[in-house]
Amino acid sequence: MSLSIITFSCDEEDIIIEQQKEENPLPEGQTGDPGVLNLSKYVSIGNSLTAGFMDNALYTDGQNHSFPKLLANQFAIEGVVEGTFQFNQPDINSANGYSGVSGGTILGRYELSLAQQRPVPTVGEAPTPYSGDKALLNNFGVPGMKITDALSPAFVSNGLYARFATNPGTSTVLGDALATSPTFFTYWLGSNDILGYAIGGGVNASLITSQPDFQAALEQSLGALVQSGAQGVVLTLPPMVLLPYFRAVPYNAIPMTDPAVVSALNTNFAQVNGVFDLLAANSIITQTDADRRKVQYQLGANPILMHDDALTDLGPIWDQMVNNNQMSTAQRTALEPYRQSRPATSSDLPVLTSATVLGTNLMVGGQPVPNAVYGVSYPVPDNLVLSVSEFQTVVGMTATYNATIAGVVQGINAQANGSITLVDVQPAFADLFGLSPALATALFDPSNGTNPALAAMASAAAARADGVLGIEVEGHLLRPDFAPNGVFSTDGVHPNPRGNGIIANLIIDALNTSKGATIPRVNVTALRGIIATDL
Repeated sequence: MSLSIITFSCDEEDIIIEQQKEENPLPEGQTGDPGVLNLSKYVSIGNSLTAGFMDNALYTDGQNHSFPKLLANQFAIEGVVEGTFQFNQPDINSANGYSGVSGGTILGRYELSLAQQRPVPTVGEAPTPYSGDKALLNNFGVPGMKITDALSPAFVSNGLYARFATNPGTSTVLGDALATSPTFFTYWLGSNDILGYAIGGGVNASLITSQPDFQAALEQSLGALVQSGAQGVVLTLPPMVLLPYFRAVPYNAIPMTDPAVVSALNTNFAQVNGVFDLLAANSIITQTDADRRKVQYQLGANPILMHDDALTDLGPIWDQMVNNNQMSTAQRTALEPYRQSRPATSSDLPVLTSATVLGTNLMVGGQPVPNAVYGVSYPVPDNLVLSVSEFQTVVGMTATYNATIAGVVQGINAQANGSITLVDVQPAFADLFGLSPALATALFDPSNGTNPALAAMASAAAARADGVLGIEVEGHLLRPDFAPNGVFSTDGVHPNPRGNGIIANLIIDALNTSKGATIPRVNVTALRGIIATDL
């Protein structure tokens, strides 16, 4: 099943670029001023968002368009930093990077196939150790890094850190960054502390970092950076549940065009639905529970049949019915797939990878099982859908982390004369995703106003929430997806160069406002969007 819900056209990309060239010629003699900042030694600490990871890989062009690199380009403009300014990254030296292995072939970054209407991998290369001078690095972004990992020597288990760690097994990301004697830093960590849980369909709660651990690591890291004498920027976390990774596949992605198929499916599910009603009639489950589990197909778009571990597990109940001779063993076997299943609702979020599973047959022993079709007659596994209860967990933890970030920054600034500038990215995301003010408030402040920090963030986001899908940048409306005029890369999680340009400008705007700087903004629409192929 292809991701045909997004229509791609390279014409949109070409129009944006040509209009940008005509209407906004490159300025000559551009200058700036750092205000009260010393930007001469800039270091960036973060995860894949900082490293320039995009299109499901770390590759050279992505690194060259990381938001710290784009920011550094603006710092290098005359007048912003006196003298020579350098920003060194742990170059991967790979055109396509590495995204995995399939059939013995190393896969690289993804490109958008216009013919297939979906992302497709290129041929990649395995990462190699960084060959440059590690002591001169500025970008310490590592894909996969959690907030606690920046302090741990054991993080050398991540090969993308091991390739540039100064002393593998002893050094830490934070320690390596501090060793460069930074005067300015950007710090953007925390998204991986909930994102792994979300991307995995909410299956593994152990992937979520506890709030006390999150706060302790944040306080230690930011405290050390400020104590070194550096000023810096800390960014809040974006709303993960709005990412294209959770929005590209609709909840009702099961098309039905053949009346005979619809009739056959409904006949089979009538027996299963009858069992749910029987349990409700005997007060074993509620009628509401029974009704939400029932499957009824119709012509047109239909909800995905999914597994939901928040439902009561009916398996033990059915086993007892077999023991009591109320159900045959054969009936029990036929019911097994539906012990915790239900049709998806608009509140459930199928993950991007579910598109490769929906409509395919269950495989047992390498052979397809007849009539066991994922999402149709057989529920898709829990890891392929972020259910409504799991959605609430992600929203709640993201808000908890953001409140923690705001509180820690406020506490350090009270002791360090405002050394840290907090940049809240959430209002821009509210604008980008076309949220209504009410939805922005609910999404960014699940505390309903009881947490002052979250209430302030929600208020700022609501003010930017215009209900129009997309964000206007330099006279062009850019989309919240990985279409040619979108701001995300083809992995549905990480920004493309234009998205990174928007992030860099959020930082520049904040510094210009709070630190008396006049740093020129990044020309976002002059940057590329996604990389597309006609194949």
